[in-house]
Amino acid sequence: MSKQLLALNIDGALLRSNGKIHQATKDAIEYVKKKGIYVTLVTNRHFRSAQKIAKSLKLDAKLITHSGSYIAEKIDAPFFERRISDDHTFNIVQVLESYQCNIRLLHEKYSIGNKQKVNSNLLGKALIHPSDPIFYPVQFVESLSDLLMDEPVSAPVIEVYTEHDIQDDITETITKAFPAVDVIRVNDEKLNIVPKGVSKEAGLALVASDLGLTMDDVVVIGHQFDDLPMI
Repeated sequence: MSKQLLALNIDGALLRSNGKIHQATKDAIEYVKKKGIYVTLVTNRHFRSAQKIAKSLKLDAKLITHSGSYIAEKIDAPFFERRISDDHTFNIVQVLESYQCNIRLLHEKYSIGNKQKVNSNLLGKALIHPSDPIFYPVQFVESLSDLLMDEPVSAPVIEVYTEHDIQDDITETITKAFPAVDVIRVNDEKLNIVPKGVSKEAGLALVASDLGLTMDDVVVIGHQFDDLPMI
């Protein structure tokens, strides 16, 4: 059976270590597009960042972003979106603040994070986020829960940067206390908390179905632990 949809993860798969796309990669994607293959991006990044990369590749596609929580071609017209309720976002943040971790609420139009809680290496990854374009507002505060009391946020995804040895503890605590969410291990330094049932695999299956395809018609190229299910 010929494949008809190519789904590319961005970090570690599409981008080089310097954050750029090799010309040979661009040429290969253009070649695939000319063969009539639908090419999309599947990423933990926020929509604005994925959209910028899609434009550089001349992709006109539904982008699967925020770990599958937000799928769209245009930011104000999502094909699919799921959010953690503002009450649950607040309560989850309260629990996370008892751990040594950095937290980011990754909205499609902005992000809000807490200030230093972990070692400098993890802190740099949380503060200097490779997916933040200039037009994507980023704010850091001393206490996220204090901010959320006055300014509620319904987040598509909550990013948690932490040491590997407490990831299991955080995962167990959150999944037991909040059955309406899933905790996804992205890598040894990062967890993503998403609405129940949301994942890259589920988002990709939705896009494939909308095109009249099944996952048997799809090729996936990924890099992180959370790419394995869709691969």
